[in-house]
Amino acid sequence: MPVTSKKRSKKIVFFFPAFSSTEATAPLGILSVATPLLRAGYDVRLIDSTITPNFKKRVIEELDDALCLAVSLVTGPMIRETVEIARESKRLYPDLPVVLGGWHPSLLPDQTLAAPYVDVVCKGQGDEAMLEIARRIEARESFEGIEGVGYKQDGRLVFNASRALKPITEMPPMAYHLADFDAYEKICGRRWAMYITSLACPYNCGYCTNAGVYGRKWNALPAAQAAEEMTDLVSRYGLSLLWVVDDNFLVDRERALEIAEGIVRTGVKFGWSIQASMNLTTRLTVEELKLLKRSGLTQIVHGVDSGSPRVLKLMNKDFQKLDMVYEAAEKLTAAAIRPSFNMMFAYPGETVEDRRQSIALVMDVCRKFPGAEFWTNIFTPYPGAPVMERAFELGIDVPKSLEGWSDFFPRYTVLPWLNGEKHRELQTMREYLRVAFQRVPIALWEKSWLNRFVHEAISVPARWRLDHDFYKFPVELWVKDAVNQVISPPKPKVDAKRLSAEPVTC
Repeated sequence: MPVTSKKRSKKIVFFFPAFSSTEATAPLGILSVATPLLRAGYDVRLIDSTITPNFKKRVIEELDDALCLAVSLVTGPMIRETVEIARESKRLYPDLPVVLGGWHPSLLPDQTLAAPYVDVVCKGQGDEAMLEIARRIEARESFEGIEGVGYKQDGRLVFNASRALKPITEMPPMAYHLADFDAYEKICGRRWAMYITSLACPYNCGYCTNAGVYGRKWNALPAAQAAEEMTDLVSRYGLSLLWVVDDNFLVDRERALEIAEGIVRTGVKFGWSIQASMNLTTRLTVEELKLLKRSGLTQIVHGVDSGSPRVLKLMNKDFQKLDMVYEAAEKLTAAAIRPSFNMMFAYPGETVEDRRQSIALVMDVCRKFPGAEFWTNIFTPYPGAPVMERAFELGIDVPKSLEGWSDFFPRYTVLPWLNGEKHRELQTMREYLRVAFQRVPIALWEKSWLNRFVHEAISVPARWRLDHDFYKFPVELWVKDAVNQVISPPKPKVDAKRLSAEPVTC
């Protein structure tokens, strides 16, 4: 039955639903929004379900004297825990506002706010908006006029004017001190964090949701500030790795090199990784890449996305040519930086021959450059992507509610043109790609000698199967699964694709 809330404090409870336990680290969105609240005297509590035992009980306990519950989420399985927590919050504390922000509410604010357990949505950058929301709740005033905010009034959905995007230079620093890095390290075996130096991307790939939130206006921190903050962050919290999650880090070539020079001058040693489009990586010389390597850069992730020129054109990736894959791999290998690539299957319009071209490209690149790695996913029709304008034409059944989006996740996506036996065969093919060549995850764990032996033993037949497009009777995978049931690395709470393969990658 509902609980009568005590007099509310200045406490705001942020809940972060699980994304991947084996690659867990502090949520950037919440760390950004928290800073203005802390400066204004609010008490911020961050509960990440990945690292918090009995997280549901903990959230409910914290809500007893809180101002509100706030949740940051992206499209996919994070919605499932969000719905569970929000429903329970409204059952026990019906008068306590539930505020949702992040990527998914920004792309689908109307549908998100329509959920009966959601009171407020924040669209776009939320640092200023969340502070004003907290002040209105505390004063028991209406949310009217808060830019970028939608709310319910007398049963109606009300949306205020949009909030103009601020340059990243005007955004508050992240409240990293709220993160429990000890707990994250226990989960994934590595002490690491995400960091961001720029927003947006100048390109407009058909599957990318970036334009729906940031538009195409790339903007960035000055090189000196980025280098100083990166080195301070790893020194302060004893981190070994920074994953720089900019959508396209190398847009400004000179800035990228200045950041590297700044890090080298400090003498602070750590690894860092970036993502960039291949046309920007290939314009760098090997000597420039070696400078990035000296600063600690270990990996550059690129969205190859298809080995078919025809499909690349469908994706609106005319700026990318397939020979750039080889050029990027060659230059990065020469500089001792790991070349990493994402490959997408089942994009609308892709044929069996297109898919074979993609597999052939993967096999050829990995054989010529043994240090290269590929990460694969199945096309997912994310809200806000340009291709979703054709959703009805493509036969995509767009979810009608917030809960419906929880199953929209690349590993499990079943598309109108990819279902049944076709879907199973593609998943089997992806499993063989995983074992054919070594990949390096963010999480660290020790594999048993049996795991390593089986992986090495099945890599040869896996490559034969991929070369010959033969996936029936996958006995090698059956053996691998049997061994993993006996001795296996830790499994994630959510079987997520790697963070480097986010749909916003260009």
